[in-house]
This record gives sequence, C-alpha cells and structure tokens, in this order.
Amino acid sequence: MTQHLTDHPSDPQALADAVTQAMWTRDRSSQGLGMQILSVKPGYAKMAMLVRADMVNGHHICHGGFMFILADSAFAYACNSYNQNTVASSCHIDFLAPVREGEALEAEAVERSLSGRTGVYDITVRTRSGKTMALFRGKSYRIKGEVIAGLQQADVAA
Repeated sequence: MTQHLTDHPSDPQALADAVTQAMWTRDRSSQGLGMQILSVKPGYAKMAMLVRADMVNGHHICHGGFMFILADSAFAYACNSYNQNTVASSCHIDFLAPVREGEALEAEAVERSLSGRTGVYDITVRTRSGKTMALFRGKSYRIKGEVIAGLQQADVAA
C-alpha cells in the first residue's frame, strides 16, 4: 500500500518507520549485502551485516569497502529519517581493527548536529560483542524532495 503525501504520520517515530520502509523497498545494495535494519529513530539508525567469504580481501580480512558501505547505509537511514531527501556531502572512516569472515558487524549512526540543510553524523562499527572496529563520520546535505514522495513518483512511473 502506497502512502500519500497527506498520509504522513505526525509522530516523529511513526514517520521514521514509514521512511525506513519506503527506503528499504528501493535499497537493493543493502539488501544484496545481507544487511539488516535493527533500529531507526529520528536522527538514529542501527544496522547489521555478517561478513561473508566474498567480502574478505587478500589478507583474509573484511575489505574496508564493505565496512564503509555498512556505516554509510546506517548513515543514510539516520539522516533520511525525517522524510527529507538527504545525501552525503562527505564521509571519512578510520579502520581500527581487522574484521574476520563470519563476524557479525553492527553500525550505529547518531546525529551530532542538524542545522539548515546540513548535518553531522557519527557512525561506530562494532562486532556484536561490542568491540569497536571502525569510526565513520558523515556530513549530510538535504536536497529537494521527500523520501515517501519519491516512492510515490516511482509507483506512478511504473
């Protein structure tokens, strides 16, 4: 069932839930990597991913790009949770420890600042046991449009 612009929830958590569902239906990259959404709240998201055999590099550790995309995905859900189309304007990651095949990672994105069209988010990538493996900082920029409205436009075009 497609939500219409007039159907936007007024409760911030209900809106974040609706936006998460709308984004997830179109997020083939996160789905294809086996990511799971653990939690999304306004300005916050937590996602998980199991490191598969096809994600390890020649050193038999998780390729940094996969850790980056997990953090970037959590960043995307956190900064879009207000139903304002938002993209990354810059990102930086520090890899702190190697991740092995079979380890489950969680990326937790926390909004640190939101002013006008820009925001700053810190994302911590941890193992399920809580060991910090990477620190990611993303800067966001709000562009024209809404996430849920974008889903409606896609439905009309189909």
